[in-house]
Amino acid sequence: MRTELVSVPGDPAYPNEDFASVGLPASGQGGCLVVLDGVTPPRGDTGCSHSVPWYTARLGGALTELTVSLPDVPLSGALARAITRTSEAHATTCDLSHPRTPQATVALARWTEETVDYLVLSDSALLLESSDGTVTPVLDDRLARLPRTALASDALVDATLRNKEGGFFTAAADPAVAARAVTGAVPRARVASLAALTDGAARWTETFREGDWTALHTAVRTYGPRSVIDRVRALEEADRETRAHLGRSKTHDDATVVFVDLPAVGRDGLPAPLTSDNTPRRQ
Repeated sequence: MRTELVSVPGDPAYPNEDFASVGLPASGQGGCLVVLDGVTPPRGDTGCSHSVPWYTARLGGALTELTVSLPDVPLSGALARAITRTSEAHATTCDLSHPRTPQATVALARWTEETVDYLVLSDSALLLESSDGTVTPVLDDRLARLPRTALASDALVDATLRNKEGGFFTAAADPAVAARAVTGAVPRARVASLAALTDGAARWTETFREGDWTALHTAVRTYGPRSVIDRVRALEEADRETRAHLGRSKTHDDATVVFVDLPAVGRDGLPAPLTSDNTPRRQ
């Protein structure tokens, strides 16, 4: 199995608020990927003494452990437990009811010999490539469906849209939000590879229209995650003065890409036979 993970801060002068990991259990069977995009709060009180990177590191670490160590717990259950664990770590010192308490978007996948389970919450993206090359994006588009005028005011977003019915949802302090995530499962034999991206990297498709999701996945697989992020940075620089493309509240954003090329398996769940050059043959 080949994995690649690249995360680049939007501004080297500030901590990267993204989190990414690939978890491989000691049994050698299956694994998981976790990608979080910390939500940068507007300036002002958040009710919390901790930073967004502190939160994403805590939540991401808990989520990686629980996803691997509790294979029978659905991903939404693992996310709920990870949120609870993280909330308990600072509930006595911080106001977790504050709408700007540290929070994050989530893209999560877990694979076994039989299935690939997935979960996406808010605007990170997960791309599933099938053995025939078809790419299926798993997206939570609730934020994208909101009118841009509704997102113009930070106060309005906090009061009426964030983690509210009719708005959009992020992983914050309430574990019940896990039930709002986009979830599903596909047979393991139908998945050749996975790519997870925070929205700072997904700008390649969503903002700059370099290509559709299939083209983005092909670019990640062929040229690597760093190449995709470098291309996004070049496009951002070219558009720095005018910000002609909609959806850019800041010139650069933290950008993270995780790619996992899964070993091929046969229809019975066993490893696929090798080709003459000793690579698995897709079935």
